[in-house]
Amino acid sequence: MSFTITTPHDEATAPALAPRERETLQHIARGCTYLQAARLMGLSKHTVDAYLRRIRAKLDINSTAELTRTAIALGL
Repeated sequence: MSFTITTPHDEATAPALAPRERETLQHIARGCTYLQAARLMGLSKHTVDAYLRRIRAKLDINSTAELTRTAIALGL
């Protein structure tokens, strides 16, 4: 049986993410909490939250599961 993962945007049509947004998305997709991602990136939890709000707005994503699927589709 074969499954296809669909995401709101694929790599070709996704709006460009800033390098720190991509890094944030990568950490969250790997299962890190906001605080863990912030510590790994040397940022505050609030900055990570701001990055994720921007990512969600750019990619029209509402859930962490969608963030994870998108990260996989983007090769993060």
